[in-house]
Amino acid sequence: MLIQPNSFIFNLGVATILSIIIGLERELKKKPLGLKTCLVIGIVSCLLTSVSIEASEKFAEAYIKPMDPLRLSAQIVSGIGFLGAGVILRRNNDMISGLTTAALVWGAGGIGIACGAGFWFEASVATILLFVSVEIIPFIIKFIGPKSLREKELKVKIIVNAGDKMTDILKDLKKNKMKARKIKVRDIEQGELQQLELVLLVNEKLYLTDLYYTLKQIDHVIKVEMESL
Repeated sequence: MLIQPNSFIFNLGVATILSIIIGLERELKKKPLGLKTCLVIGIVSCLLTSVSIEASEKFAEAYIKPMDPLRLSAQIVSGIGFLGAGVILRRNNDMISGLTTAALVWGAGGIGIACGAGFWFEASVATILLFVSVEIIPFIIKFIGPKSLREKELKVKIIVNAGDKMTDILKDLKKNKMKARKIKVRDIEQGELQQLELVLLVNEKLYLTDLYYTLKQIDHVIKVEMESL
């Protein structure tokens, strides 16, 4: 038996395939919500939308007022918001992560709803545009846009043995094409040593180890701790 377009099985199949595409993109990047989560969201969203539409037609005669065929779909969008909020994290370095994953989870629900309503072509186009927006467009913009887009941030802690030389250290960083941001200075070891905390903007192609050795070679620097943001 051939599966007809816009039938429940067809819509569910399209929702599954499109959810796999979104889930694999997150899975390859080792994100907390990956393939399985996107599949569950996409398939169930498609199911509930189909049920909502079919129920409004089946039980319309039992009610005086017409039923909203997408009533359940509206609740899906609200429910996914709680799931997306769970993957938005504030890490120890005060950087927020997970926004893209949360947005794609919300997108997976929207694609499931579209498939459930029979708009599988529109859902397919939206999936392609989502993939292009997340994977290809940022890559292009990074190379044709300002230089700052090709820089990465590093959280750095530098311990020095001469507090009056910290200005010279900042000048050395500038000479090595490192931009210092969010600078914080404090005494440690009862004032015998000083700790310089800052965020460095450097070329994304540079290796963390090379930057580490560059900082270690600066005069009066006795310890360096680095972390990618």
